[in-house]
Amino acid sequence: MPFTLIKGKFHVRNYSPDGDSIRFEPDNTAFVQALPGGRPKFNARNHVQLRLEAIDTLETHYTPPSGGGVYHQPLTLANKAMDSLLSFVGITDVEWDVLHKTVVSANDGTPGYIVTRAIEKYGRPIAFVFAGDIDKEDGASIFLTTKHLRDSYNYQALLQGYAYPTYYEGLFFDLRETLNEAVLEARDQRRELHAVDATHTGIDASSLISITQDVCIMPKLFRRLCEYMVNYGTAIGFKEKLALSKEPVLDLVNNNFTHFDTFIEQDPDSSLIKLTRFPEQLIFDPMPARPVNTFSVLMNPEIGETLAETNINGTVPGDLLRDFLA
Repeated sequence: MPFTLIKGKFHVRNYSPDGDSIRFEPDNTAFVQALPGGRPKFNARNHVQLRLEAIDTLETHYTPPSGGGVYHQPLTLANKAMDSLLSFVGITDVEWDVLHKTVVSANDGTPGYIVTRAIEKYGRPIAFVFAGDIDKEDGASIFLTTKHLRDSYNYQALLQGYAYPTYYEGLFFDLRETLNEAVLEARDQRRELHAVDATHTGIDASSLISITQDVCIMPKLFRRLCEYMVNYGTAIGFKEKLALSKEPVLDLVNNNFTHFDTFIEQDPDSSLIKLTRFPEQLIFDPMPARPVNTFSVLMNPEIGETLAETNINGTVPGDLLRDFLA
């Protein structure tokens, strides 16, 4: 299946960008509207939020869906990733509000283009991001070569050590392998986050400070662990709760479909946690049919107990979740 090349401009004013999140204004919105998948969420300025394919950078302002405040991962590296993205797309003179959360002024509206195949369930184009122009027609169907991929921000963020690989179903094998080359080089050279990453070696999640300030871990794991600790005040029991969400993944080591919790190592009554696979060894399912964030709903003790006693065969019934959300 070919990709669609869509030209436009990148914007940050009055937004809260981070290392893998930025607003895009297509020159022709019809090309975005025509993408398969969910319905794109344009705002009044005709800007749409992008979800950058294959990468996940440290969180700068994460709010658990179940509530409990705003959290971040180690900000020095998180902000480096954000600065890298803005620099890549040519945005300069960025000024923030006093909380360093929202951009109040910037030389933005810089030209570039995205290469995308679909809209995900939250209305964001799943995109590879490129700066500048290209000698191809806007809206053209193209095959993304590995050579072209290396010019994307996605590849460069992995190569420079600013992002974790986070792969979902649908990413072509040759593109994934090329991205893995960047990951392995960055890890071998201990670039940026790889110098302090504890995802695979393990962390003592004895407090929120340990995961928000002290160590870097894969953001997907951070989001799950942070939300659990905010709700329960401890990391003990995290693996068991994650198991209830039955978050599907493909294990590329054994070529086996299983769940995310399979690769979480945590003993009972212990706050020591590690991922037993490297992030690039897993392919996640975007779960388009699930109506809500299942893990967040599990923070409700009543529904957690209900699901623990119910055989849900790998899915969470939408009616059951909606009842608890009502």
